[in-house]
Amino acid sequence: MSRTALLVTHTGRRRSTEHARAVAADLIAAGFEVRVVAEEADDLDLPGVVPVTGPEAAEGAEIVFALGGDGTFLRAAELARPAKVPLLGINLGKVGFLAEAEIDDLDVAVRDVVDRNYTVDERLTLDVTAQFDGGPTIESWALNEISVEKGERAQMLELLVDVDGRPLSRYGCDGVVCATPTGSTAYAFSGGGPVVWPEVEALLLVPISAHALFSRPLVTAPTSTFSITVDPFTTLAVLCCDGRRVYDLPPGAQVTVRRGALPVRVVRLRARSFTDRLVAKFGLPVHGWRGNRR
Repeated sequence: MSRTALLVTHTGRRRSTEHARAVAADLIAAGFEVRVVAEEADDLDLPGVVPVTGPEAAEGAEIVFALGGDGTFLRAAELARPAKVPLLGINLGKVGFLAEAEIDDLDVAVRDVVDRNYTVDERLTLDVTAQFDGGPTIESWALNEISVEKGERAQMLELLVDVDGRPLSRYGCDGVVCATPTGSTAYAFSGGGPVVWPEVEALLLVPISAHALFSRPLVTAPTSTFSITVDPFTTLAVLCCDGRRVYDLPPGAQVTVRRGALPVRVVRLRARSFTDRLVAKFGLPVHGWRGNRR
């Protein structure tokens, strides 16, 4: 019985394209049907691949490969999530925090997939809806974070945040980030939020540059619901999901964020401590900031 893999990469980078060709060739040689996103097929220029389009690109596949940085991983997640297909990230970028393997592990990673030598974790996601008078309801989701940000650089955004149906605080700020544990090392981290281990089921709320006495990041139960109301007399706001899906929000809009109905299934090739991942990705000085004197 034929096995199927979907390959997603950053074809704008020559190095990524070369590695994607090598992965596709190895998978085809192992008996896989290899799908590629139609827009990337010409750049890959590899006989035997099957171009696919639309949100059903990963339907029926055994695995999705994301070769690139975190942006490529998030793009691949958009295809893997609705099909409930495991997603393997191989870092060809800089930090690549979401990736399971580095470029030096590429051959081993492909071999492990061929041998079915991997496990699958489920990562919590976020669902979001936005409503406002005179406009359609916006619905989207995120693996890392959902943010409500000011749409005009020179003006502060006025937001009211409710948690579980009760008002928490009003912020004059640049925005608010709602994040998952997976996204705690991304935008929320840059805004001063805590790092949360991915096994922890929780939601994060991080105000950005807030002019308020209480502007600490919050960690809530995974069952919590955040409601963010854009003040009717404030400036234009922007709703952003994983930095990929962006929507304009007029004054008075209300954004509701809750745990996502569908997780993202992430491939794990090796049992590896999240602590070790933090040290490696952020180059943390485990031997002391002055170096080891012994």
